[in-house]
Amino acid sequence: MKIVIVGCGRVGALLAETYDAAGHQVVILDSSPKAFGRLAGLFRGSAVRGDGTDEDTLRRAGAEDADVFLAMTEGDNRNVMAAQVAAEALGAKQVIAKINDPVRAAAYAELGLTTVCRTTLLADAISAHLGLAVSGQLGIHPSSGSHSGHEHGQNRLSRGPGGGAEAGPSPGGPDGSGSGGPGGPGASVESREA
Repeated sequence: MKIVIVGCGRVGALLAETYDAAGHQVVILDSSPKAFGRLAGLFRGSAVRGDGTDEDTLRRAGAEDADVFLAMTEGDNRNVMAAQVAAEALGAKQVIAKINDPVRAAAYAELGLTTVCRTTLLADAISAHLGLAVSGQLGIHPSSGSHSGHEHGQNRLSRGPGGGAEAGPSPGGPDGSGSGGPGGPGASVESREA
């Protein structure tokens, strides 16, 4: 299976190593070259430096028609944008975006993106361990809406003035931090061999 992961943080790196060890074709992207230091020396997949919200970067990384596309950065907006590009422009078959805000996770699922909410999963895991009541909220929200396919600008999430996706109400860059972040069209592809 071809699996593309945006974000080489702790979760992204663990998923990349796990899927690589299981024999899947794994490509992991991050805007910081230091992030790839989290990958074990046995990782045989590809590590790509670049902006995971940029369509050209994702194409150069081989994300087109991925069997699985996971957006696992720390920024909710960045994850929504990357997942939207993968689903609508690149034809990824299964797309999951990590959304830390439980309300936004549910809302984006209604708009056609499967989301995973680490906040809800962690809170419920702690409560269950303590023998206390869990929230009853979903930790993984299956897509209950639909994207309109590969038609740019024709989706249910809004498009910005330049045609770029606007993932939500938070101001600032794609990661919600107030800056556009590093990476972009000049991204480099770096393969790591075991």
